[in-house]
Amino acid sequence: MAASQRSTASALSPPAWARRPANLASALTAELVERIVRGQYEPGTPLPPEPALSETFSVSRTVVREAVKMLQEKGLVQVRHGAGTTVTSPTMWNMLDELVLAASIAEDEGLSILDDLVATRRVLESDMANVAARLATEDLIAALRAQVERMDELVSDHVTYAVHDRTFHDLIMQASGNRLARAVVRALESQVLNTARYMGRRERALCEASNQGHRRIYERIAAHDPTGAAEAMFNHITEAWLVRRGEPGGPGRLER
Repeated sequence: MAASQRSTASALSPPAWARRPANLASALTAELVERIVRGQYEPGTPLPPEPALSETFSVSRTVVREAVKMLQEKGLVQVRHGAGTTVTSPTMWNMLDELVLAASIAEDEGLSILDDLVATRRVLESDMANVAARLATEDLIAALRAQVERMDELVSDHVTYAVHDRTFHDLIMQASGNRLARAVVRALESQVLNTARYMGRRERALCEASNQGHRRIYERIAAHDPTGAAEAMFNHITEAWLVRRGEPGGPGRLER
C-alpha cells in the first residue's frame, strides 16, 4: 500500500481505543472533548448525529448517548429535544474538568491557559497563607521550617525538591482549613505537574531562588503576619512561574 493510501486509511479508520471493549463511553468522550477543543467541531455548530458518530467510531448508539451525556455534564454541548446537540461556546466549558483542562492546555499555542492557572492558584494560595498565618500552631511552624531546611539540601535534586515543594504548599493549605480552595488548587496542579510547559527550567540556581521564596513565606507565617504571608505567597508563585515560563516580557494578565 502506498504512503498516501496508508495515510487515507488511517484517517478513515476509528482510533485504537474503539477496537478495545473496556469503557468505550469514557474513551469516546475523551476523543470528542479533544475534537471540540481543537475546533474540529466548532462552537455553535451541531455535533454529528448519533448514527454518524456510531458509524465513525464503530460503537453502539448506547455508547454514543452516554458519551454525549458526559459532554453535556462538562458544558461542551447543549442538548435540545427536536434541535439536536450543539457545541457550546468555550465560555460554557467546565475548565476544572480533567479532560477539558488537559485538552485546552495541549491546544493552547501560547501559554495563556497556564498563565490563568497560575493567576488562579496564587489568589487562592495567598488567601490560604493569610489564614494559616493567623491560625499557625507551633507544630505547623516547625513542619514548615523542616521543609524549608530540607529543600535547602535538595536544590541539586529537582525531582525530590519538587516533592517537598508540594508538601510545603499543602501544609499551608491544610492549615487554612479551606478544603474547597485546596481541592481546586490540587485539581489544577494535577493536570500540569508532568508537563514540560508548566515545569519549565529546573537548574539548581532556580531551586535556590524558589526556596528563598518559601523561606519568606515560612517567616511571615511564623511571625503570625497574615498580610505579609499572603504577599510572600503571591509574589513567590508569580516569580517562580515567570522564571519557569522563560519567555521575555511577563504576560499582562499576571500584572497587579
